[in-house]
Amino acid sequence: VQLQASGGGLVQAGDSLRLSCQVSGLTFSSYGMGWFRQAPGKEREFVATITWSGGTTTYADSVKGRFTISRDNAKTTLYLQMNSLKPEDTAVYYCAASLRAYGSTSRMNFNVWGQGTQVTVSS
Repeated sequence: VQLQASGGGLVQAGDSLRLSCQVSGLTFSSYGMGWFRQAPGKEREFVATITWSGGTTTYADSVKGRFTISRDNAKTTLYLQMNSLKPEDTAVYYCAASLRAYGSTSRMNFNVWGQGTQVTVSS
């Protein structure tokens, strides 16, 4: 099983980035998926989650209205579109898969994790 996150980088405040997470080795369309992030010295926190079908999404208050989670089950890929980025969005972003098909806001409910991709937003 592999979750390969990509798309991170160094951007300025107000810019946009699109993260991708290519998934292999599991039945992608059966899993709820999520994005989490971890800033230096802080715990890993929930960002967004999406149901197996992509029909329902949930966001952390801090990113609501700026970030959009989506998935393409045919391509077994998860996405996170990040707009209006702020310096406080700086973190390593992780994609994760959950056996809970409807996703979750708790990292404890995610069974498989990707390696993370660094997002740095300068002011």
